[in-house]
Amino acid sequence: MKTSWKTGISFGLTSGVITTLGLMVGLHSGTHSRVIVIGGILTIAIADAMSDALGIHVSEESKNSAPTSQIWEATLATFAAKFVVSATFIIPVIFAPLDQAIVLSVAWGLLLLTVLSFFVARAQAIAPWKVIGEHLLIALCVVAMTHAIGDWVKTFVKAE
Repeated sequence: MKTSWKTGISFGLTSGVITTLGLMVGLHSGTHSRVIVIGGILTIAIADAMSDALGIHVSEESKNSAPTSQIWEATLATFAAKFVVSATFIIPVIFAPLDQAIVLSVAWGLLLLTVLSFFVARAQAIAPWKVIGEHLLIALCVVAMTHAIGDWVKTFVKAE
């Protein structure tokens, strides 16, 4: 696989999982509203995917070392990966009770990160458990922090 596609897919997948889970968990703990969680997921899938794609685009341009076609490939791969990965989190929210959907989403996100981390470790010829452990620890920290923030915000703002 071309480096530009690896860059876009790995960044988009990772960002899609981390930002979407963080937003979902925080919104759920603060509001317990299915509509708000779905709105948040759609916002991440569109606005943050575009933002991340532009970020990769500018980052690759600033290196001044890749042809324009590779920069655009990384840009499009980032957008597509972030959009698709983020959008997959809507499925459990639509079809399962919200509390259950959040648990399913966390499990889905951790599985995606585990698979990506495994392939990254293999490509670098290092022990997969180290890479997987590091990436899952970061994801779980984000989930825990956003849950706590959602609970904290709820104490100040009463949901309508």
